[in-house]
Amino acid sequence: MPAASPTHDTAELTRFIETRYHARHRQQFPLLVRLAEMIEDLHDGDADIPQGLFDTLQRMIDHLEEDMKKEELKVFPAIRRGDGMKVADRIAHMRANHENYRHAVAEIRRLTGDLNVPKGACEPWVTLYGGLSEFIADLQEHLRLENEVLYPSFEGTTRG
Repeated sequence: MPAASPTHDTAELTRFIETRYHARHRQQFPLLVRLAEMIEDLHDGDADIPQGLFDTLQRMIDHLEEDMKKEELKVFPAIRRGDGMKVADRIAHMRANHENYRHAVAEIRRLTGDLNVPKGACEPWVTLYGGLSEFIADLQEHLRLENEVLYPSFEGTTRG
């Protein structure tokens, strides 16, 4: 069960997102990409192969890493300083990126048959789909916290 997020304090919430979700995603990325590439290579031609998963996952991870860095270097420090005007200008862009991640997750689910491991799949394939399931659950909660808890605190801020 995930740790309770500090939704009452936006500065603490940014730290929680960094330590719980950003760090966890960075732990998950290398194995998921490696396994996706391995499965596509080893099972090329198999009926249930998630063809295109490696590319989809790599693109998604590259964009997510870029967004997490922006949050860590610009958005979250501005929130901690109480500079809502700077944050308000970035929220629409971040929300649009979050929508792109939802589309990428839908594509991952499509390619993997909704993460249903094919009968007789090898251990790496089982590990990949289990890891993808955890990653998606973590990502969805990460995005929910930002979209529903963190961002609304700054969306009404007047720009100067």
